[in-house]
This record gives sequence, C-alpha cells and structure tokens, in this order.
Amino acid sequence: MTKPRITIKNPNQTRPTTYVEVGQMDYTLYFVVMILVCIGVIMVFSASYVTASHRMIFQQDAFYFLRRNGLMAIGGFIVMNLVANIYYGHYRPWARTLYIVSIILLLMVFFFGITSGGATRWIPIPGTNFNFQPSEIAKAATIFMMAWMVSQYEKGLHNWRGFIIFCGVAGLISGLVLYSGFSSGLIVTVIAFGMIFIASPHIWRFFLAGLTGVAGFAGIIFFGEGFRMSRVIAWLDPFADAGHTGYQTVQSLFAIASGGLFGQGIGNSRQASFVPEAHNDIIFAIIAEELGLIGAGLIMLLFGIFIWRGIKIAMNAPDTFSSMVAVGIVFAIAFQAIINIAVVTNSIPNTGVTLPFISYGGTSLIVSMGLAGVLLNISRYSKERTG
Repeated sequence: MTKPRITIKNPNQTRPTTYVEVGQMDYTLYFVVMILVCIGVIMVFSASYVTASHRMIFQQDAFYFLRRNGLMAIGGFIVMNLVANIYYGHYRPWARTLYIVSIILLLMVFFFGITSGGATRWIPIPGTNFNFQPSEIAKAATIFMMAWMVSQYEKGLHNWRGFIIFCGVAGLISGLVLYSGFSSGLIVTVIAFGMIFIASPHIWRFFLAGLTGVAGFAGIIFFGEGFRMSRVIAWLDPFADAGHTGYQTVQSLFAIASGGLFGQGIGNSRQASFVPEAHNDIIFAIIAEELGLIGAGLIMLLFGIFIWRGIKIAMNAPDTFSSMVAVGIVFAIAFQAIINIAVVTNSIPNTGVTLPFISYGGTSLIVSMGLAGVLLNISRYSKERTG
C-alpha cells in the first residue's frame, strides 16, 4: 500500500522537496510519556495526602491534589493526542505570534502576578481557583521562535550580526523569565542557547556567549539577593544548618536514604510530612523513599528513553524547522529532569524546578504533554531518499 505524501517547500529553496508520511507515531515515546504521567498522578497523591488532610488551606481534603492533578493529567492527555495529529508545519507561521504573546504574558506578571514561596510566577485565571505560569508558555515560545529563525535564516548564524540578533531574541525572553524565577530563567536560557549551539557553524562564538552567560548567572548568585548565595553555602554543607537553609536538602536526603533497594511502599513515606514541596519540586525524593533505588532508577531510565527517541526523531526530521523543534523539546524535558534530580540528590545547589510529567503543576504538565505531542507528530514524517 502506497503511503500518503506531503510536499514541503523550503522558503530558502526554489525547488520543493517531497517527503513520505510515516504511517504511525513513535509509540515507544508515547507510552513512555503516559507511564511517567501515570506514575506522577499516583506519586503526587502519595506525597500529599497526609499534608492535605491536616491543613485548612486544602480544606483538610486528602484528595485535594489528586483531583486537581488528575484533572490536569486528563487535560494534558487530550492536548497531547490532539497536537500529535496536527501537522507540525502549521505551527511555523505562528512562531512569532506565540513569542510576542509570551512576552506580553511575562510582562503581565509584573502587574498581576501572585507570589508564592518567595517567587512571583503565576497569573490567576479569573473565575477559577487555578493559576497559570507564563514561564512555561515561554519555554514553548522559545522553542518555536528559535526553530523558525534557524529555518528562515539558515545562514544567519554565519556572521556576527546574525549571531547577535539570535542571542538578543533569546536573551529578551530569558531575561523576562528570570524575573519569575532564577530556575525558570535558567531553563529557558539553556533551551535557547542550546538550540543556537546546535545550529551554529562557529562553535567558538557560542562558547564566548556561553562564558558571558555563565558570568552573568554567577553575578546574580554572588552579588544578587542573599538567599541565592545561602543556597550555595547550604549545598556545600546542608547539615551545618539543617534546621534552616539546609532543611529541605537534608530531609530529601533522609527520604532517599530510607528507601533502600525496594522502598517503603507506595503511601508509606516517612518524610512526606517533613519535606517541603514533597508533591512538587522534591517528589523524586519521595519516589526514591517509597519505590527504592529500583523505582528511582526506572524513572531515570524512562527519561533516558525519552531523550533517545527524541534525538532520533530530530535526526530523522524532514526539514530544518521540525528538526530544531525536536531538539528544543528534548533540551526542555531533559535539562529540567536532570536539574530536578540533581537538586534532590544535592548534586547542585537547591533551586525550584519541577520534574517533567511527574511533579504537581497544571501549566507545566499540560505544556510538557503538548510539546510531547508535537514531537510525536514530527515522528510521523521522514525524509524520502531519491536519486
């Protein structure tokens, strides 16, 4: 049976290129995402039900987070499956619009944002008790904008002028996200400059820009607000101030240590009531405690498979735009997962980053599953080799 064809015309080429549509999406990637989300729903409930049942802010409802997270998971499932069946090329003309909308939303945080945990990241949704996080939208906007620029101006990174423009576009949105939170700004920066690194023919220029960026982030840590420097000190010796700056790290390490090989069992966490943000940023520690080294290793294996399949999709993508979008999505999920696990295990200083597909957080979950849907759609297409 002949497979249906699509024809894509590169705007920088006078001759259209024909591709063959692959009959099905990458189901390995699909099931990896679904398994991670299902684990997330279970573990968010397991990590939160004790705290939720004892605090009035959650109406003393043990199922408070389960209902909200389950609803978001269903929404994310619908979005992922819908996006997986929409031809990725339709997003290309909207990349600039999404970038501008994201900038506007990030500016709105200055005026309408609500603060929680010392960070102003959320905008309330009128008429509901839900909030959304513009920095998550910024991740998607950065991916599509950088991919559009690379595909539209294929030789733009061959000279200093083009390189500076690329860095300026990336730096603008990264700088605005930094206001919402250092960790979110770091992730958007890595996504943007990671994509520039992949596309740039002059690696030394990237390293020059990278050194400038590292110096900038170091300046924020050492000369900015004092709590960031205190986190670095707590990272070096969390037990020196175990009741204050090192408290979260110490409690998460206790959780990991008590998990052993097979864990305490789901719902039997001893540390969930003590670890701050147990259902959110530090959920990997609860996974290690309840499911043990085997369960924690399974989570890392699943993320490893996601990265492997994502890289393969990027390498076999039919055009520059889809390849760069795939690269950006892999950067976004992989880097965020690595940072989260590194924080929980005290491999790097503490910073608030959710574990993709697993941590509690509606905007993060829906955006991550939507991006996975885009990656699944790209996987349906491959280059036709002609003589």
